[in-house]
Amino acid sequence: MPESPPRRLPAVSPTQDDSLLAALRRGIGGPVGAHTVPGRSAARFFTPFRVLILLTTLAAVVAVLQKSFCRINGWGQPDVYFAGCYSDWTALYAGRGLAENALAPFADGSTFEYPVLAALVASMTAMIAQTLPSFGASASLIYFDVNFLFVFALWVVTVIVTARSAGRRYWDAAMVAVAPGIILAGSINWDMWAVALMMLGMWLFGGGKPGWAGVMLGLGAAMKVFPMLLLGALLILAVRSLRFAPLAWTVLGAVVAWLVVNLPLMIANPEAWSLFYTFSSERPPGWSSIWQIYNEVLPDGSALAVTGASLGTLSVVSFVLCCGGIFLLGVLAPHRPRFAQLALLIVAAFILCNKVYSPQFVLWLVPLVALALPNWRDFLIWQLAEVLHFFAIWAHLSSQVSGHENVHQLDSSIYVMAVLAHVAATVYLMVRVVQQILRPEDDPVRRSLPAQSERPTTVPVGTRKLNATHWDPGDLAAQSIDDPQGGPYDGAADRAPWLIRSTTADVDTRI
Repeated sequence: MPESPPRRLPAVSPTQDDSLLAALRRGIGGPVGAHTVPGRSAARFFTPFRVLILLTTLAAVVAVLQKSFCRINGWGQPDVYFAGCYSDWTALYAGRGLAENALAPFADGSTFEYPVLAALVASMTAMIAQTLPSFGASASLIYFDVNFLFVFALWVVTVIVTARSAGRRYWDAAMVAVAPGIILAGSINWDMWAVALMMLGMWLFGGGKPGWAGVMLGLGAAMKVFPMLLLGALLILAVRSLRFAPLAWTVLGAVVAWLVVNLPLMIANPEAWSLFYTFSSERPPGWSSIWQIYNEVLPDGSALAVTGASLGTLSVVSFVLCCGGIFLLGVLAPHRPRFAQLALLIVAAFILCNKVYSPQFVLWLVPLVALALPNWRDFLIWQLAEVLHFFAIWAHLSSQVSGHENVHQLDSSIYVMAVLAHVAATVYLMVRVVQQILRPEDDPVRRSLPAQSERPTTVPVGTRKLNATHWDPGDLAAQSIDDPQGGPYDGAADRAPWLIRSTTADVDTRI
């Protein structure tokens, strides 16, 4: 009997892998059939990646509809809060002089309190908006729509890059495609630019291009600070393996890219360049931060309240302590944590310790959660808390600017509880990641990777010799060992003195 041809390693089926989707699949026709290879279809159009793009497009349509009130009636207060459609784009367009001068962020006396690349994007979109015909639309609406079109494109890029980074688990990118947090908060600020650059950096690092990965992270840091935090995750992996070259190339790429963007303005207009950093260092406790909630529950005028003078120290010290704990976890854990797991912990810690926890910060975490903790139950619990917080903060802000009587407003205690809920949900994600770091057998990503025993020692050129599992040996050899985003650190042996075990412990790193 002739040998059956080798089969390509299939994608991980969400309805077979995820407990929540497995419980819901009975209502949509049951599980995937025994003779189906997940991820492969005879259909020529509805490929998995096109389905992901379609889901993202539908989510973007919902996002536009959710902003309909402001798109029709404008972004005036307090209605912008009542309708839940506030956007920094429109507020800054009028409030920072972009409507009169598209290059206002770079002019003398600029009050644009964002990093250089964000200023470039704000100016670029202003120039585009001001060259388009209005057809009776307001200038603010045109500016909003131009920015949203860019965000939609970046959203699609983020979804595709997340899917590419996930390997066999590319359906996990559906979390990014349909995330309620992105639908509601994606049009508040320019955060999606930094998110897309961060994910491009992770994808490039996973593909073995640390220098280019650093360039993306450096550009992301020139947009918002948080993409640079991923270097901390790489430091942990470098310390465990004592392989510092990939980290060094990534740092070099990040520093060069950041300097290329920042140096011209640093030299030409240092006052405008430094505004973001002086504003960040001097700002008081911001909305939805743990510091603001702490002040909220204190009596008015309490001497124990956190002030702008002390907040900088408290925020930095608390974040450094969190990073110290994550570092110890990463270098002492019995099995090497994955890149995405460490990245999620560090970025989440940064958000929690930050002076402000704005609703759009949820964007920073969504793709990291899809890669680090691809579990729909955990994801939806977290997203529910973020949705509740999104509407609670606008309802609370409306009470600050409207003339309505307090009896008709959201009680401040409800706002406090909503903030505590979304902080607790973020901590919950971190706890779940820590659990899977300490018990990698519970990590769905590692469970989905082929065992070392299944991998061919060699892949003969020009032949498709089968191994015992009947999977294509080339397909098996191309799969990650234990970290799809780990790149040079994927499958790297632990060489730090306190981690060295018997040589047999490193034969098979898959749990």
